[in-house]
Amino acid sequence: MNKLINVFKDLGPGPLVAAAFIGPGTVTVCAKAGVNFSYALLWALLLSVFICILFQGMAARLGVVSQKGLAQVMRESIANPILKYFVLAVSIAAIIVGNAAYEGGNITGGSMGLTSVFGTLTHDVGPFHFNFYSLLLGTIALLLLLSKSFVRVERFLLTLVVLMSLAFISTALIADIQWSEFFAGLFTFQQPEGSFLTVIALIGTTVVPYNLFLHASLAAKKWKGEEGVVKSKRDVFIAMILGGLVSMAIVVSAAESGLQELLAPHQLADSLAPLYGNIAQYLLAFGLFAAGLTSAITAPLAAGFVAKGCFNLNEKQEKGVVIFVLLVGVTLSSLGLKSLELIQFAQIANAIVLPLIAVVLLWMMNNKALLGNQRNTNIQNILGALVVLFAFGMSLKSIYTLL
Repeated sequence: MNKLINVFKDLGPGPLVAAAFIGPGTVTVCAKAGVNFSYALLWALLLSVFICILFQGMAARLGVVSQKGLAQVMRESIANPILKYFVLAVSIAAIIVGNAAYEGGNITGGSMGLTSVFGTLTHDVGPFHFNFYSLLLGTIALLLLLSKSFVRVERFLLTLVVLMSLAFISTALIADIQWSEFFAGLFTFQQPEGSFLTVIALIGTTVVPYNLFLHASLAAKKWKGEEGVVKSKRDVFIAMILGGLVSMAIVVSAAESGLQELLAPHQLADSLAPLYGNIAQYLLAFGLFAAGLTSAITAPLAAGFVAKGCFNLNEKQEKGVVIFVLLVGVTLSSLGLKSLELIQFAQIANAIVLPLIAVVLLWMMNNKALLGNQRNTNIQNILGALVVLFAFGMSLKSIYTLL
């Protein structure tokens, strides 16, 4: 028991990274997968967990050994000026501008969780539609992001992640998992008609490039030395599996909800009450609220880390980027503005940057001068190369679909 307690005491940024990808977008994609295809696409989430363990583990190891963030290492390691500025420019576009667009979705998703329980709280001023829940979430996120104690922020987020995980997993258990279908969907490759884009979405919403930057920077703050590398590996393994379980729980809950179509994530919470009682609705609503709030905090953090590494910003300038991303998100959400074009741009930018950043990360993970005996093994390089090829194909398909 004491060993288990010590493991959780030693947890680092892994759960925060897991919370970063379990945002309202992930809730929506997983819920749609469950509504439209039941358990059949769970294997895609299992594949996503494997990719996350591989690449988030690399990013964390890079941060622990180098004591630098990924963007800073990129800036210092790429000698060719044209290649360097191209990589940094694409990273800036995808992470900072993209996260500003996604931030609106994060805050809106969290607001939907509150709306599902407490009803709407809005006010119309001329053509504008103010959502006070969005302002509330934005204020909470701002206070935490401006906190001078990162440990306090980390503990708050970790607590919220644990509660969110319990909420989603408990909802799935209440909804009565069909275990034979669950394991068939998990370990059998299935692609029902019309499911290809959903498979891409399930993987794309779990394996996101900004988490690589976030993980490296947070790991550098948390640990150092070979002992830190060992702890970071365990942290990544536990957190990514937990994140995968939460995503699978959402798929299961949606599959058992009886919904025929899902237009917004809060519909799932509303649909569970008649079937499994109000407790299921409240658990899922809280999970959606927590998913929105944690992503609303981690997205600006990641943008700040990237900007600092790319431009060598001081702390005040980094905070300015963080606040900018948050304010854009709050504005898009609280005014009810349609941010479809911005979100589409963010998706295109992320689709482009993922294989690019993965290639750069793989290259840096073989730098003996930077990592010494902690550089990649041959097996890690082979698996990483296969993932890069897969990500490149996924990017082409995503861009083609969006355009």
